[in-house]
Amino acid sequence: MQHVAVLGATGSIGTSALDVIARHPDRLHVSALAAGSNVEALVALCARHRPDDAVIADDTLYPALRDGLAAAGLQTRAHAGMAALDDVARAPGIDTVIAAVVGAAGLDSSLAAAGAGKRLLLANKEALVLAGELMIDAAREAGASIVPIDSEHNAIFQCLHGQAAGSGVRRIALTASGGPFRGRSSTELAQVTPALAVAHPKWSMGPKISVDSATLMNKGLELIEAHHLFGLPGERLDVLVHPQSLVHSLVEFIDGSVLAQLGLPDMRTALAVGLGWPERLASGVGALDLLAQGRLDFEPPDIDAFPCLRLARESLEAGGTAPAILNAANEVAVSAFLQGRIGFLSIPALVEHTLAAFPASPADSLDTLRETDAAARRHAGSAISTGVVA
Repeated sequence: MQHVAVLGATGSIGTSALDVIARHPDRLHVSALAAGSNVEALVALCARHRPDDAVIADDTLYPALRDGLAAAGLQTRAHAGMAALDDVARAPGIDTVIAAVVGAAGLDSSLAAAGAGKRLLLANKEALVLAGELMIDAAREAGASIVPIDSEHNAIFQCLHGQAAGSGVRRIALTASGGPFRGRSSTELAQVTPALAVAHPKWSMGPKISVDSATLMNKGLELIEAHHLFGLPGERLDVLVHPQSLVHSLVEFIDGSVLAQLGLPDMRTALAVGLGWPERLASGVGALDLLAQGRLDFEPPDIDAFPCLRLARESLEAGGTAPAILNAANEVAVSAFLQGRIGFLSIPALVEHTLAAFPASPADSLDTLRETDAAARRHAGSAISTGVVA
């Protein structure tokens, strides 16, 4: 029996993960569930899946979680706070950790799982963007296995049979749907509202990730992730816009072969790969009917209309603390956009403004990265409040 902790259980990835787990009660057991602040949803999940432990990241909500579990007649133990999240990630009774906490808040628990030698199903982009070298080193030293759950990186993982890219790999191409605004000009993008930005045409995701997809920052962060996961430099990593979202990524080899992974746009496929690898598990996802789909299109990304992809690639090339600055500024910008405080085009403008203010320096420790993250957030927040970027 594989004992699984789902961190970020109430989000879209957590929901998909629990659906896959529930299909295999003979080999998968939910041992721990964690959420940010939605106590009601977390208690409901505990009632269905009966974990041993439940964690609410907001420590002020501990009484609500404790009392909610008791009122439901559950024996699940209640915990609260970010430290409790880390404890669950490294707990001896946990075999597999699904890291689906959104944003930089998921970094510590992901590092804790890697450092404890767990199988880490990594859906938290920021863990690799902020601290990719530290994460990979921790996993290597502890014997942890990292299975990426982003559909694109999971596709590459499958094409490479779970190994790093060796000398036989010429390049990797990540695919992008193009988001809801593919083909629009900068003038048209200036009118984008938060409601339009979160309406992704292919994937059901949370608001932050949906906005990142709309700006193509999501794909930029994935370039940085791919660099760390598969050991390739930026010049051997490409992006192709593929609006059907059926080809999830491609790997080109030096002999001219190209391998791609195809499937319907459903996160349960990647989660089933992570939970079962190297075996295959039923995920609940239907078969891909290429005749019914009709065609597969590819085009280059428009980095003039969507400069976040360019900014991410420049941060990858700069290295060091640059990706952490990029990520921090983007999180601040997306939050402000969703609150209606800045416009859609101000997201890349704020990121570029913040990157210009902080030249990259060596990312030699987690403390350095945390300090950089905090400083970049303060700078970005000040730029919004003073109207430098509006």
